[in-house]
Amino acid sequence: MARRVITIDEKIEKQTAEVTKAKKKYDEELDKLNTLIEKKKEMESKELLEAFSKSSRTYSEIMDFLNTK
Repeated sequence: MARRVITIDEKIEKQTAEVTKAKKKYDEELDKLNTLIEKKKEMESKELLEAFSKSSRTYSEIMDFLNTK
C-alpha cells in the first residue's frame, strides 16, 4: 500500500487551523488576564478609599503627598 503524499496546500491549511486555534486560546487567556488586572485595580481603589476615609489627614494633605516627586 502506497503512502499518500501530503501537498503543500494541505500542510498550509492544517497549519492555518493550528494558528487559528492557538490565537483563539491566546485571546481567551488574555481576556482572563485583563479581567484579573481590572479586579486588582478595583480592589486597590477600594482599599485606598477605605484608608482615606479612616485617615485623619485632609484631602489636601493626601493630594500634596501623592503629587510630590
